[in-house]
Amino acid sequence: MARALSFADVRKAALSLPDAEEASSHGLTGFRQRGKLFLVFREKLEAIVLRASFEQRDAMIAEDPETYFTNDHYRGYPWVLARLARLNAKVLPDLLQMALLAAPPQKAARKAKRK
Repeated sequence: MARALSFADVRKAALSLPDAEEASSHGLTGFRQRGKLFLVFREKLEAIVLRASFEQRDAMIAEDPETYFTNDHYRGYPWVLARLARLNAKVLPDLLQMALLAAPPQKAARKAKRK
């Protein structure tokens, strides 16, 4: 079996994306591209949190509930959690691209928050 991914592996992959930067989000390690938050580390859960549409999240959980999940905190938001110990390194680039594409532009996110 392949070695489990670490937070360091995910950090390296996230920071290799164009214009990606590490930035705190509510006291957690997060990653943004051009101001758009697309990835958060939940170290106590040994999981990463990726931006995804509700449809993507539901499909991922249905297909592989041992790897992908949500919890009460994230249920109402377009994010999916992934257990690091279960993630395959080969899918990480695709997951990061999905998260980038699902992240709304910064202005749209601020407008949605105000409503």
